[in-house]
Amino acid sequence: MASGKEASLSPRRLERKVAVITGGASGIGAAAVRLFVIHGASVVFGDVQDSLGEALAKELGSSAFFVHCDVTREEDVEALVNTAVSKYGRLDIMYNNAGIVGPPVVSIVDLKMKDMDAVFSVNVKGAILGTKYAARVMIPSKKGVILSTASIASVVAGTAPHPYTISKFAMAGMVKTTAFELAQHGIRVNCISPHAVPTPMAVSGYQSLVPQLTAADVEGLMENASELKGAALVADDIANAALFLASDDAKYISGHNLLVDGGFTSNKTYNPFPSNS
Repeated sequence: MASGKEASLSPRRLERKVAVITGGASGIGAAAVRLFVIHGASVVFGDVQDSLGEALAKELGSSAFFVHCDVTREEDVEALVNTAVSKYGRLDIMYNNAGIVGPPVVSIVDLKMKDMDAVFSVNVKGAILGTKYAARVMIPSKKGVILSTASIASVVAGTAPHPYTISKFAMAGMVKTTAFELAQHGIRVNCISPHAVPTPMAVSGYQSLVPQLTAADVEGLMENASELKGAALVADDIANAALFLASDDAKYISGHNLLVDGGFTSNKTYNPFPSNS
C-alpha cells in the first residue's frame, strides 16, 4: 500500500469522494479505510468492534468517522448510510466488507441451521442491506459504486465450511442481479474475491481447527497454499483492488467478481478440512 508521502506525490484517486465501509475496524476493512483516506475520500465506517473502530478513527483524524454498526440489523445499516449523507451531503462508494466464517463444519450432515442463519445474516443479509440503502441514495444522483468482499469460495468448493461457501456464492449472485438493475442509474456493482488473507478473522478460523497454531503458522499455511510463488497476499492487496474498482479507472466495470487469488482458482480446488474417513 502506498504511504502517505507516496500518495502525496501521485494522483489521489478518490479525491472529494464519500465512502461507507462495513467491517472497517480491522483486517481488510481497516486497510480499505486507511487507503481510501490516503486517496482523498471522507470515510464513514461501521463495525461491532467499537474500541478498534474508535481507535482507527482517532488515528486518521477528520477524514474518518466511526459508527457502531451490526450489519444484521437493518436499522444499523440505514443509520450508517444516513450518517454519511448527513455529514457529507452525499454517498459515492459503498463497500460491504463485513463478514464471518462461522464454525468449521466439515460435513453437511453435521450442519446446524442456527450456524447457517448466523453466517447468512452477516455475509448475505448485511451486503444486501448495504446495497439497498446505498442504492436509495445513489439512484437520484445517477452515479455511485457498490462493492462487496466475497471470496474464492464464491467460485470453487472445498476451500471453506459450507455456510461460508454458500453465502459467498449468494453474494456473487447478488452482485450480478443488482448490477443489472442499477446500471440504468449509472451505478456500478462489483465484488472482490480474495484467496486466504491472514486477517484476525482468518487466523482465528484456522486456530479453531488447530488451536496450537500461531498467527505466523497460519500466514505460512496460507502462503504455501498459494499458486503464485514469491508473493504473499495481505489485506492491503484487497484494499488496493477495492480502490481500483471504486475509482474512475474502473468506470466501465460492473457486475464483475474480481478474483485476487494468484491464479489459485484457475486449475484446482484446495480442501483445508481433512476427511473424517
